Amino acid sequence: MAIVAGVDFGTLSVRVSIVDSERGLLASAVSEYPLHRKREDPDFATQSHADHMRALADATRQAVKSAGIPGDQIASIALDTTGSSVIPVGEGMVPLDDYYLWCDHRAKLEAALITELARIEKLKAIDWCGGIYSSEWGFAKLLHWLRHNPEKRGKFVSAFEHCDMVAATLCGITDPRLVKRSVCAMGHKWMWNASLGGLPPESFLAKVDPVLAGARDKLEGDYATSDKIAGTLSAEWAEKLGLRAGIPIPVGAFDAHWDAIGAGAKEGDVVNVVGTSTCIIAYAAKAQLIPGVCGVVPGSVHPQFTGIEAGLSATGDIFSAIARRAGTTVEELSKGLDKYRAGQTGLLRMTWDNGDRTVLVNPNLGGMTIGWNLVHTAQDELFAAIEGTAFHTRVILDRMSEYGAPTQRVINGGGVPQNNPVLNQVYANVLGRPVLVPSGKVTGLGSAIFAFMAAGAFRTIAEAQDKICPKHSVYEPQPETQSTYATLYDLYRKIYFEFGNPERSPFGNVLPKLIQIARG
Repeated sequence: MAIVAGVDFGTLSVRVSIVDSERGLLASAVSEYPLHRKREDPDFATQSHADHMRALADATRQAVKSAGIPGDQIASIALDTTGSSVIPVGEGMVPLDDYYLWCDHRAKLEAALITELARIEKLKAIDWCGGIYSSEWGFAKLLHWLRHNPEKRGKFVSAFEHCDMVAATLCGITDPRLVKRSVCAMGHKWMWNASLGGLPPESFLAKVDPVLAGARDKLEGDYATSDKIAGTLSAEWAEKLGLRAGIPIPVGAFDAHWDAIGAGAKEGDVVNVVGTSTCIIAYAAKAQLIPGVCGVVPGSVHPQFTGIEAGLSATGDIFSAIARRAGTTVEELSKGLDKYRAGQTGLLRMTWDNGDRTVLVNPNLGGMTIGWNLVHTAQDELFAAIEGTAFHTRVILDRMSEYGAPTQRVINGGGVPQNNPVLNQVYANVLGRPVLVPSGKVTGLGSAIFAFMAAGAFRTIAEAQDKICPKHSVYEPQPETQSTYATLYDLYRKIYFEFGNPERSPFGNVLPKLIQIARG
């Protein structure tokens, strides 16, 4: 028997779950931290490392207390985080600035520059992340920071993904070169690929912008999968967390990837981790490159498989925005949605409010609703938005299937499906296949499973999943909806590719032009 702590850093809070290898989840606790936004710049999104660590200490102590166990019984602690959430550091791993959070899209120009040069130079690494580099990813954010902080360049020593920074802090590591770097994080967001020699060549990075000269060397280190140990908990942080010093901390990963493991995903499954955004996660023994899909990385998700990541840049955030504009909450606005029938609203809602992550990888888009009349309500828009996120998900699953990654099961994980049966039913209807939903919360269970592996409590991840993961409720497609949703999906695809791709259609310039005009 072993007891571990599984940590999940989300966009607005951190959750710490105390899990027993025999009894399952004992207790969990949540502590919030501020997200810094600017009304005049909707692409701006940052958070403080100090806020994260304060919240982690608070949530860990709360969770241990609620579990009714002494802290020294915790055998291991593992953590996942958002990403790409990037922080520049100076000597001694001291932050030079706040994190560029995953949803910070200021680096659009930098991402476009990286994509353009990668295509000219025929950089093979770009093919492994769908052929387009995103403003949500590491090198774009680092370049944006270097360009806009010339006074700090002389102090710049390295940059880290959130999961690696937190693990290094907990282990008391102060030399950047001794920090284990997550293959999951660096493979999906920084174009790291073992078969291609690691990171993109120095010559390529310096050609993107001279301020990136030397960056490759500063990002060198020990790149490792999550079955490896990042270090052990330092005495300083053991005291702050109320745990025992010396317990192992495995190499971290992205929250959605470990949420997929916690949701019970096996090879051939696709997990929609639906929260503020959606991450679509799968893994396979072998996977070929998929255009527009933001990462095919050996060793991510499950260390013995190749991880595949795609997603929507906003999901729950869209639902919240609709409710906020109506002066209410999503919970209140959702009452009565179960009475809606497929296509009842006459609306098609394009879910680009925060740009397109997959398959267009285009941040220069905005949300769009087609079909308004004078009596439509906010509730109509909410239902159409649920349908829209389902249609967008189907676009992605169709692309994955087209390139040799068919879906055997669909699991709706994350926080939103736990509280939204209408969404789960709409997804089953739109996708035309059963949708499985874990019967209990899985946030933090993936972290707990990797903590158990670090503590030697289970022989395999599958063994841990069978013991720890909850059973699934099943939503079957409703036959009476299939014809309507087939027709609506055809319309959605036409609008998606016509308005979302400026290289394909003149309509593709409409939304980027509106954004440009709005910003003066």
